[in-house]
Amino acid sequence: RHRLKPSRFTSEDTDHNYYTSKTYGPTDPMSKDLWVNVDQMDKEKVKIHGILSNTHRQAARVNLSFDFPFYGHFLRDLTVATGGFIYTGDVVHRMLTATQYIAPLMANFDPSVSRNSTVIYFDNGTALVVQWDHVHLQDSYNLGSFTFQATLHSDGRIVFAYKEIPIEVAQISSVNHPVKVGLSDAFVVVHRIQQIPNVRRRTIYEYHRVELTKTKITNSTAVEMMPLPTCLQFTSCGSCISSQINFNCSWCHRLRRCSSGFDRHRQDWVDNSCPDETKDKSCDIINTTQLYPFTTTLVAKTTGRSRGETTTAGASLSTSLSPTSVPTEDSKGCFGCVSPAMPKESSAERKDTHPLHTGLILGILMVMLIMAATVLVTVYIYHHPTSAASLFFIERRPSRWPAMKFRRGSGHPAYAEVEPVGQEKEGFIESEQC
Repeated sequence: RHRLKPSRFTSEDTDHNYYTSKTYGPTDPMSKDLWVNVDQMDKEKVKIHGILSNTHRQAARVNLSFDFPFYGHFLRDLTVATGGFIYTGDVVHRMLTATQYIAPLMANFDPSVSRNSTVIYFDNGTALVVQWDHVHLQDSYNLGSFTFQATLHSDGRIVFAYKEIPIEVAQISSVNHPVKVGLSDAFVVVHRIQQIPNVRRRTIYEYHRVELTKTKITNSTAVEMMPLPTCLQFTSCGSCISSQINFNCSWCHRLRRCSSGFDRHRQDWVDNSCPDETKDKSCDIINTTQLYPFTTTLVAKTTGRSRGETTTAGASLSTSLSPTSVPTEDSKGCFGCVSPAMPKESSAERKDTHPLHTGLILGILMVMLIMAATVLVTVYIYHHPTSAASLFFIERRPSRWPAMKFRRGSGHPAYAEVEPVGQEKEGFIESEQC
């Protein structure tokens, strides 16, 4: 997949679209220089995460003191996991290991099996260092401990440094947990389900992945990844369409954004008909308010070119991401609707006032009856927990509803790693690469 150029100490890989990477061997002085000795750092800023250091398959949100550019997007918070990786998505779900990660060594590590195992992080204002210190594989404790770290710099540079790797990474079992070394990013697309009103399905599309060579990960090695220019860095139409980078950049006048169409804002890009607008590759639109006489609020962050873990059954990217697809409805029920001027009230409309009031009163009475029935049913279930009605509602309580599980990451969300092929988990489907 990657074309490595061998040299005495360093392997360089420039075949990535978003990053260029260099791997430094044990005898290269850069390997030692890239390792951050947290023992020599300001002790007030070095934090040992108590929960992550004593649990298995756990993840915790860490706030950054700086903006970290990842695939052209600026992140201010990340999710550190016990499994040797950092999750970069903004929606925490059970498939954290599938996409959107920074993984110096993703594996089935369990810090709870040893008192010496800790997860440490350090933020000095321009870089975040996360170190998995003396962690063991849960299913292979006797193989020894692993010590490695990931450093995220404010300029987008990412460094993986390895101090103790007791076995070859290729030999680590992936039966109970994926084993990955590299980066991944994805975007989330929301699909309407026509058969079920007001229900939508979120599909993750991984649009790019950096897979590093596992055989080069040994004791005292390091990997440095430098970010390459992306369309998102251009802030004007002229600089966007005249850019000479590895991407086909287009400018969307409505969003005032430069993009290749494949990034975390993909949903926003399609919903605002940007693919149609950017076909002419022109910056000649003078008055955008006449073309788009309404305003929209930009979606904060949505979350994605290699392969995915599972495949969406019966659907392809070309259909789900069609530029001509119907835009997503907003909170008012209509995306971009312009209401015509309201005509003056006629005498016929005045005559309908009385029936309207009657219908309103009946509607209020109906709502009150439903509320009263709900209260009575709740009281009955509470006092008769073994009744058929009680069992029916217990089996269908909200904690089991997929729609209820899309919440922003809590302080310490758990994660599960291995997902059966083609199976949907918690409303998410992970699809093939775009």
